Amino acid sequence: MGLKTLVIGASLNEDRYSNMAVKLLTEYKHEVVAFGLKSGNISGVSIDAELKNYNDIDTVTIYLNPIRQKEFYNYIISLKPRRVIFNPGTENIEFQQLLTKEGIQFEEACTLVLLRTNQFNN
Repeated sequence: MGLKTLVIGASLNEDRYSNMAVKLLTEYKHEVVAFGLKSGNISGVSIDAELKNYNDIDTVTIYLNPIRQKEFYNYIISLKPRRVIFNPGTENIEFQQLLTKEGIQFEEACTLVLLRTNQFNN
């Protein structure tokens, strides 16, 4: 198994990039946990509708717009991930500055592209 990734903003809608990311992460043998507004299941991964205190999160990949992210700042920081990925449309300078202060790396990138080009584990 690859490093554990938390998908925030996971959707049961198969047309959503967050749904595709969960599927592709599992296909690439990464351990995946997911949080979304509605609980459910994507490719064997449970979507939690309540925030959990996950252990050993390496990467948080975000699929929420910057305004919706605000309520998750402290939660994400408390998980102490190695990095946070801001997928297209989720870029957030305010949150990125907070992450930098906490020593958490971030990148503005597409999780799907990173996986398909073998750059996700960098």
